[in-house]
Amino acid sequence: MDTVIVQLPDQEGRFGKVAGDMPRLLRLGPGETADFGRGEAGSPVEVALNDPGVSRHAGQITAAEDYWRLSNYSGHVTYVVENMEGAGEHIKVAPGRLGAPVPFEFSRVVLPSTEGGAHFKVFAPEHSYLERGAGERGGEPTQSPFALDQTAKYFLVLLALCEPRLRDPSSGAVPGVAEVLERLRGVEGCQDLTRSAVNYHIDYLAAVKLRLRDDAVDRPAGTSGKRAELAALALRFDLVREEHLALLRPCRARVVSGGDA
Repeated sequence: MDTVIVQLPDQEGRFGKVAGDMPRLLRLGPGETADFGRGEAGSPVEVALNDPGVSRHAGQITAAEDYWRLSNYSGHVTYVVENMEGAGEHIKVAPGRLGAPVPFEFSRVVLPSTEGGAHFKVFAPEHSYLERGAGERGGEPTQSPFALDQTAKYFLVLLALCEPRLRDPSSGAVPGVAEVLERLRGVEGCQDLTRSAVNYHIDYLAAVKLRLRDDAVDRPAGTSGKRAELAALALRFDLVREEHLALLRPCRARVVSGGDA
């Protein structure tokens, strides 16, 4: 089981689609490691950061069960791990620190560099959540096959895709990317959301969280079929429910023209 996915630095852009090329994603299972840094002839690293200000062997990440650890091999430079879903939330990994645990599901590892571009992204999509009521009984708890964080922006994107059918089960409408963006603009923490970010979250949901078929994953995020499959799967298994609509701002009241209001 892959518990950590590293998006290599030369593959920026939204998850799973970069300039039409196949994504270069490094997948790690529990206990597996990957070194990062500038690398050198005869001693390459898995995550190469081509910046002269980065050490040849700057550090290492280690996959755990549903999180990962970062080791800082530098003797004088602090690394920063940013929570890409948080409002400035981050942790610092001091020089020489080994095995610092990182709890974020979406992370950006930033290293001081001369060119300002030394960073890479790490995803820990296998975060575990107990089924409702599972903690009330003894024995081994049941884990959800779809580990969704209801505080994450990708969950709000999924909720927006499903909203028309949650409000009216007979509706077959699936919002477009622009409609999702407009719907979420008024939600706390989403004011700066962009069209590319919505596409990114749709790709992440399709490829990692809900694991659609390969042919669906390969479609552009804006493709109606991809959005429809995400919504259908989420609704089929009650991954989003009517109670979740409270996470979205209220719908705008319709203006009635003419007659008595």
